[in-house]
Amino acid sequence: MGCDGGTIPKRHELVKGPRKVEKVDKVAELVARWFYCALSQEKLRRPIVACELGRLYNKDAIIEYLLDKSPDKTPMESASHIKSIKNVTELQLVDNPAWSGDKESIKGDKYDDLQCARFICPVVGLEMNGRHRFCFLRSCGCVFSERALKEIKAEVCHK
Repeated sequence: MGCDGGTIPKRHELVKGPRKVEKVDKVAELVARWFYCALSQEKLRRPIVACELGRLYNKDAIIEYLLDKSPDKTPMESASHIKSIKNVTELQLVDNPAWSGDKESIKGDKYDDLQCARFICPVVGLEMNGRHRFCFLRSCGCVFSERALKEIKAEVCHK
C-alpha cells in the first residue's frame, strides 16, 4: 500500500535545498508607485503633491502626517524627509482622455488595465504609467515627460 519497502525515495525528495528568493514584479512595483500614495497607500486623488525625491502623495495624507506629531506614532520612512508643507509641490496634472477607471461601474468583476494611466504629458502625450520618466517644475508644479524636456530646450514652463 505504501511505505512497504517497495519504493526507494530519491535524494531530492528527502533533502530540501535553500528556498528561492522571490523577485518583486516590476509591473506591480511601478503600478504601486504611480497609482497609489506613498504615505497612506490609498489611490492617488487630487490634489496630488510630490516631494523632491519624486514620490507622489495625496495632499490630505501629507497634512494629516504633519499635524500628527504625537511621540507614540512612529515616523513613516516614506515621508520622514518632509518637515513642512513647503517641502512638497502641488502638481498640475493633465487628465488622460482614454482613461475610464473611475467612470466605470465598480460593482462586480472588472478588468483594470494597468498600462492605461490616469494622467498624460500635455506636450508629447505619453501616459504616466511608470514606463517613461516624468519631471515636474518646483516653481509652478507643471508635469511633463523627460522626452518633452529634451525636445523643448526652453528654460521656462511650457504653459
